[in-house]
Amino acid sequence: MAEFMFLLQDGSYVTYSSWEEVPEDLNFKHVIKFLPDISAEPHTDEEHEEIELWNGKLQELMERERASSL
Repeated sequence: MAEFMFLLQDGSYVTYSSWEEVPEDLNFKHVIKFLPDISAEPHTDEEHEEIELWNGKLQELMERERASSL
């Protein structure tokens, strides 16, 4: 099961169990947990393509985190 946990600006925490639930305009202070749901091996070509996207999604969140700390 996937888990995406964030520390919000007000000091509270919010957790989502799927990437689609994470609002694009979420105003957070820190990414606490980034645990996408990746199926067990062996992976299909389509699963490999999806897995390769997760690093980019994490990097986007990290950029937003850095921007919020300025």
